Amino acid sequence: MTPPLPSGPEVLSLFRSLLRVAHNFPDYNIREYIKRRTIDAFRQNRTLSDSLSISSAFSEGKSQLDVAKRQAVVYSLYAPPLKSVMELQNP
Repeated sequence: MTPPLPSGPEVLSLFRSLLRVAHNFPDYNIREYIKRRTIDAFRQNRTLSDSLSISSAFSEGKSQLDVAKRQAVVYSLYAPPLKSVMELQNP
């Protein structure tokens, strides 16, 4: 028995949730890494056609979302006091 396939809106919701969680990281480098990794993973899995691989990729994405949420909390506790050079506004 194969697990049910995620619908298009469910996949899009997972993608948006991962990007939203990335914004919760106080460190610029980690925030950008999470965004880049999310976009790359979804692009890589865009061509999946086997229902088992689609379901496993979706469940892997959900587990990565849970990990990212936990890590965002931990990183916020130990946020560096200074902003990165990339985050400073030019006058």
